Amino acid sequence: MRVAIYARYSSDNQREASIADQLRMCRLRAEKEGWTVVEEYSDHAISGSSMIQRSGLQAVILDSSRGRFDLILAEALDRISRDQEDIAGIYKRMRYADVKMFTLSEGEISELHVGLKGTMNALFLKDLADKTRRGQRGRVEAGKSGGGNSYGYDVVKKFDSNGEAVRGDRTVNQIQAEVIRRIFRDYAAGKSAKRIAVELNQDGIEAPSGGDWGFSTINGNQKRGNGILNNEMYVGKLVWNRQRFIKDPDTGSGRRVPIRNPNG
Repeated sequence: MRVAIYARYSSDNQREASIADQLRMCRLRAEKEGWTVVEEYSDHAISGSSMIQRSGLQAVILDSSRGRFDLILAEALDRISRDQEDIAGIYKRMRYADVKMFTLSEGEISELHVGLKGTMNALFLKDLADKTRRGQRGRVEAGKSGGGNSYGYDVVKKFDSNGEAVRGDRTVNQIQAEVIRRIFRDYAAGKSAKRIAVELNQDGIEAPSGGDWGFSTINGNQKRGNGILNNEMYVGKLVWNRQRFIKDPDTGSGRRVPIRNPNG
């Protein structure tokens, strides 16, 4: 039996050594079963809800159609994918290529695993998102950042007495704060966002992205509350949950698209 091993770790509370651990455990199982490992694939710091951007998994699918192996081995089904549609599609492709799927947690994968585990993984992702939002809301109600950061602030990294990360604290970046004051002064004096951007670039001041300033970085979008001039944090107002991000299933890139919340 020719076997290919697939391993993945995401960025949520995992580490790169997890890949080595998964490969090692799968090799031991293959040796126990008398299987020959012909290839190993992996994806590093990639979400289990996105298949398109995972080059390792894409290589597995391509090589299965070329007959390079008879079985794909992984630690668990959710290492291959947590997305219901993706896992069903992968299983269908493996069956077409006459390649079996086997995991250390579930054993040989069947249609029953695909249906049940796909549903469980989808519920896990929803529960994880709900817990994340609850944590963000708690930080916002405490006057801290709910997530991300704005130009003019630096994230403060510190830990509590138990060694757990304290999230949401920020401090003013005085250099960037002066740039923000300059933008507001110039805009109040009648300069356009385009003119302000040109002058900032002429003075060699880096934009929030690290490159050149563009007028949209300053103007932004009033409804979305982005851009320097529309950021309510600069007037002391902390805004949270104005919009959410979802992955567009039709773009083929797993790109997250902002969606305005109904009461945002």
